[in-house]
Amino acid sequence: MWLFRYLFTNFYRAIQTANGRRLLWLFFRYAGRPRHQSGVIPFLHYRFQVPDALSFVWQFKEIFADESYRFKSDSAEPVILDCGANIGSSLAYFRQTYPKARIIAFEADPDIGAILKQNLLSNRIENIDIVNKAVWIDDAGIDFGSGEADSASLFSQTNRRRVPSVRLRDYLLREPRVDMLKIDIEGAETDVLTDCRDALTNVHNLFIEYHAYIGHPQTLGIVVQILEENGFRYYIDSNQSRPRPLINHRYRGNDVMDLQLNISAYRP
Repeated sequence: MWLFRYLFTNFYRAIQTANGRRLLWLFFRYAGRPRHQSGVIPFLHYRFQVPDALSFVWQFKEIFADESYRFKSDSAEPVILDCGANIGSSLAYFRQTYPKARIIAFEADPDIGAILKQNLLSNRIENIDIVNKAVWIDDAGIDFGSGEADSASLFSQTNRRRVPSVRLRDYLLREPRVDMLKIDIEGAETDVLTDCRDALTNVHNLFIEYHAYIGHPQTLGIVVQILEENGFRYYIDSNQSRPRPLINHRYRGNDVMDLQLNISAYRP
């Protein structure tokens, strides 16, 4: 049995849970579709409009199969700030897992934001405050490159345009307690966390998707320092394996980023 687990670890883990088995079905059904083609994918009791099938399958893995955003709270009505809500997969998870939560969701890309709102409406995922603006260090707007699927970022040179922004620090200071702060903002995370480093006192759980873009400094040390000085314990993981990293300096097929990490932090 141990040999089977070693050789087929991901498959073995997947078949242990219902959502893991659903993930395998989604991979077989949708992962081979042409990239960046819009369509509708049914999953669980939802039907979502998606701009790219493979990106959605990876979202399902992280959110529903791995439950990377699950947290504990002693509040019956936890407060969740979702920075980078994309098409709404995380919001579906948060709403079904924490039905009485107060949720504020931010999405920078206007086109993705339109899909997000439609998915919430058509699936009756209700009582979520949607802010279709970029999370940033001020409210003066920011130059933002829209990409296909989930590749939009500050560093994208495709379809660059000025989008409205909000200062996350202002939202944090207004909340006496934030049970979960999710930050998946494609390269803006270090600047935003630096701006919020003295406003994280009331945050109890934090998920950060860290990105390092080729040609730009790596700032993981800054992020970790902010977590440590605010008393968080943290766990760092990566869903993107890169064998022989001292030779393979880039992920296969990725000419934009050379590092992507998931950082989960909590107060002990």
